[in-house]
Amino acid sequence: MVTLKTRKWLALAASVLFAGMTACASGENSGNDMLEAGGKTFLLKEIADLKQVAQLTGKDSINKTDRYGLYGTDLGSMFNSGDKTYFVFGDSFGERPEGMTGAGGGYWRSNTMAYTTDQDPTDGITFDGMIKDELNLAKELLPSKKIDFDEMTVIPTHGLYANGAMYLYYMSVNHWGDPGQWDANYASIAKSADEGKTWTLQDNLKWPGDSNFIQVSPYRIKTDGQEAEIYYWCIPSGRFGGVKLMKVKESSIEDPAQYEYFTGLDGNDAPAWSTKMSDAGLVVDDSVGELSVVWNPYLKRWLMTYLKEGRGIVIREGLTPWGPWNEAIDLVKAADYPGLYGPFMNTRYLEEDGKTIYFGLSLWDPYNVFWFKASLIK
Repeated sequence: MVTLKTRKWLALAASVLFAGMTACASGENSGNDMLEAGGKTFLLKEIADLKQVAQLTGKDSINKTDRYGLYGTDLGSMFNSGDKTYFVFGDSFGERPEGMTGAGGGYWRSNTMAYTTDQDPTDGITFDGMIKDELNLAKELLPSKKIDFDEMTVIPTHGLYANGAMYLYYMSVNHWGDPGQWDANYASIAKSADEGKTWTLQDNLKWPGDSNFIQVSPYRIKTDGQEAEIYYWCIPSGRFGGVKLMKVKESSIEDPAQYEYFTGLDGNDAPAWSTKMSDAGLVVDDSVGELSVVWNPYLKRWLMTYLKEGRGIVIREGLTPWGPWNEAIDLVKAADYPGLYGPFMNTRYLEEDGKTIYFGLSLWDPYNVFWFKASLIK
């Protein structure tokens, strides 16, 4: 018997196959349309049909993650590897008093990871499991000192799959300050060649803690006849900086000298790049927290989501990776969901070829990750 869920899954799988989504990073292969603005105009007018679909983490979630010692966690950025999608979480706690708000509790791990082969986003995402330690509990992937004003924690900002391996971009947090503000020691990457079970720090590749390249959202772009490049939209530590852009060839992802930084447009309106981080210019000038950027096949435009403090989660449409980007449109209002942050998208989780998007969202109370959907209106 073919159930409604099965029919939805088959339709979604056909759409994903048609769109060429063969899972490489948080983004996928593409033609030149992603990189050319000629003749384009902004299409996105508003957001409709916003809905909270399911709770993904915590004891009250559809995944009952308390069985992995995961009562409270946040973030949940996603990346694809083959038929699996990996959800990467921030500070994770296995023991929490009933009714506790925000981060805190016992059995603290700075970061954890779940994985899934569930490609039907309509009823939430069911995890196949988590990367586990010797106690069969959610494992801390990257260690941290857990010493305030030294290294308080290590937070993954996004992952990707490239060159046959998994990479995590992360920030070493020195100190959590006032709401929306924190100090970073540096940002760097870690590599796994065994599907996330163990990780090796790439200490040769670091961005300074006071730079604009502390939190990243990567996307893999492949143009005809060219090696794939990874584009990264980047913000400083905290939630009050703007967005800058860098890129690197996929084969050079571990070589710091090969990263290039967008500096602006040249005299022919073509993007200009520099190997000097100090030359980088803004592509979005706003107060941006926990950003996520993907290509949307429905609009055939870029979408960027982020937290704008005091307003909530907003969404912007971009004609190219460097812009122009339209004005921010409300996606989830802070007044409706207090304590919201971390709106992460993934191109695998769409309906109607991208007219409906799904995304994860963290809520400070109850300090867990939830699954949302919304429709894009032209």
